[in-house]
Amino acid sequence: MSFLRRASRVAVASSIHGNVQRRQRTRWAAEDQAKAAAQAVPPIPDLPPLPPQVAPAASMDAKIEQLTKLGELKAAGILTDAEFDTQKARVLGN
Repeated sequence: MSFLRRASRVAVASSIHGNVQRRQRTRWAAEDQAKAAAQAVPPIPDLPPLPPQVAPAASMDAKIEQLTKLGELKAAGILTDAEFDTQKARVLGN
């Protein structure tokens, strides 16, 4: 085989090899960027504070029972009028 023919084949092979390497680098870079984007955690937005939790409304029977107990404690002298009024307002939700 002549020297020029061999040099020509080497040049073509080198060109093909370079093109393959360039395509692989481009593909791998795109895959790396896609992986990095998938792993990136979006920033957590600042949310307003949650409103205070309100206890579920007690049934009317439970309220009556609590008011009855408060009345008994007041009648027994355990609660003062101010304490009774405060607790009554809490039970009634006022």
